[in-house]
Amino acid sequence: QVQVVESGGGLVQAGGSLRLSCAASGSVYIINDMGWYRQAPGEQREVVATVTRDNSTNYADSVKGRFTISKDNAKNTVYLQLDSLKPEDTAVYYCNIKGISVFRRFDSWGQGTQVIVSS
Repeated sequence: QVQVVESGGGLVQAGGSLRLSCAASGSVYIINDMGWYRQAPGEQREVVATVTRDNSTNYADSVKGRFTISKDNAKNTVYLQLDSLKPEDTAVYYCNIKGISVFRRFDSWGQGTQVIVSS
């Protein structure tokens, strides 16, 4: 079984920065796609940024040029650097990791970490 745990959320003023981390642990054999999603109150969950096994990245238009996704394969960890934060970035941020464990494919979500951007 694979567990995914996020950290790094918090309260920040507009224009500030945060760095989110997400680590997968357990019976991880191969990690394929890693990504960050967010859900604001009353809204649907949306993709923020993703990175594939071969390091191809994609970003939502709303965060391009402000957020950066990166990963550390040795640590089974994905990061999201959030710069130039805006109040509209306020949301719960979720990490998703897809891969293969010792026994089967997995598609695991973290519990979420709150990001609040004050104006």
